Amino acid sequence: MSVDADTVRRIGRLARIRITEDEVASYEGELNAILGFVEQLDEVNVEGVEPMTSVTPMVLRRREDKVTDGGYADRIVANAPISEDNFFMVPKVVE
Repeated sequence: MSVDADTVRRIGRLARIRITEDEVASYEGELNAILGFVEQLDEVNVEGVEPMTSVTPMVLRRREDKVTDGGYADRIVANAPISEDNFFMVPKVVE
């Protein structure tokens, strides 16, 4: 797959990036180089290779999933600049 000048302009428009006519040729070369690298990755044999999320084996730390009734609203609003009756107070923004 290769990218032409029209595709570069379309990608720029979709990404809301201003691309001048002088830059189209350089972006076209860069995008084609990236796509060429991705095509090389398709040639790699990954048969039997397990997907992984990290190069070192690790186990996620998980907490027990249990329902609590809360009861600590005062601690939640403790760092709020202004609070009243355990609710956050914010300035009025809509008239």
